[in-house]
Amino acid sequence: MSSPVAKLTFWGVRGSTPTVDPATWRFGGNTPCLDLVAPDGTQFILDCGTGLRMLGNRWGTEDSPRPAQAHILVTHYHWDHIQGLPFFSPLYVEKNEFQFYSFRSKFLGRDSLRQVFETQMALPYFPVDFSAMSARRKFREVEGGETFRVGENKITTRWLNHPQGCLGFRIETPAGILAYATDNEPGDPALDLSLRELAADADIFINDAQFTPVQLATTRKGWGHSTWKEGVNIAREVNAKTLVLFHHDPDSTDRVVDGILRQAREELDSVFAASEGMVITLGSPGQGVEAHLPGSRTSLRQEAQFRACVSGLTAGGQRFTEETTVRDLALQGALISLKHSPRLQSELEVIIETPGAEGVQQMRLRGYVVRLEAGLEKGTTAVGVVFTD
Repeated sequence: MSSPVAKLTFWGVRGSTPTVDPATWRFGGNTPCLDLVAPDGTQFILDCGTGLRMLGNRWGTEDSPRPAQAHILVTHYHWDHIQGLPFFSPLYVEKNEFQFYSFRSKFLGRDSLRQVFETQMALPYFPVDFSAMSARRKFREVEGGETFRVGENKITTRWLNHPQGCLGFRIETPAGILAYATDNEPGDPALDLSLRELAADADIFINDAQFTPVQLATTRKGWGHSTWKEGVNIAREVNAKTLVLFHHDPDSTDRVVDGILRQAREELDSVFAASEGMVITLGSPGQGVEAHLPGSRTSLRQEAQFRACVSGLTAGGQRFTEETTVRDLALQGALISLKHSPRLQSELEVIIETPGAEGVQQMRLRGYVVRLEAGLEKGTTAVGVVFTD
């Protein structure tokens, strides 16, 4: 009998506003959107940031053999969590059906979520109004502290500390537990406890990490966001298995996020920084949590034959150095075959020997592991690296 498996995909990971800065290319610039496919086939969408457009392009088109159905959990009504909805193509297909969940805002009253969606598409803000969306839509108001079931899955909500209110969602599936806690700031004792209840014993704990500890203590206090340090502390306290740092600041370059991740991994073993296209599989036989990152989005690739020396950390945290051959080279990175299996999102140093008129020269590069898969040769791992230096 096969084990139940859930698949979580990140479509938008940036906070506050989208970015198209090349310096944020590797982790991505779309605002929050994730989708979770539970073992029973139920599809959940978490938030409706600009990443929602990318998700919509992958499924639910006119030519789909079956209707698209999903349960959409909206944490709150700030722009970066709703602005992708008008561009979600499956909502314009009549055979599709979506159930939305969020809270009643004290500023809006009854049907808050519907009001928000209708208003952002009202004249003169958008060329067509909400009625242009022909898919069937249902809206359910939920409050912090509620529990309800969708298929085989148990959903629990908790209030989080964020201006104008925010919900965190806990989804318990037969494959494991996901806790989604974007947009929260520590400091309110009752809501701090609420967050810990949400994340208790979670297999995947996704937490706001927009600010550094110094920013939170000074210039960004009261803005409603958290830090990598808070996420690490909570994960330890409540026995969350894997921490995912989320809601990256729009001004945080890839190198800044790399540094944040490095600090977090010094204090907690299983930590990832959310990246667009990242897929986390929960419940794989013999495995806990598996994470996969896509290959380079855009790169000029060229087959190559360069001798190289690679050093870094294995998935178990052990340092290694290995001589190998680079056979696939791009302007931004390389695909390297190794006997060692380095940690995903860890830093590697790659020294490539390049022949020239003055003999063999060494090209010393640093980069980050963005892809791991079985190598062509038995006992090897194909390691995708994006170079940063």
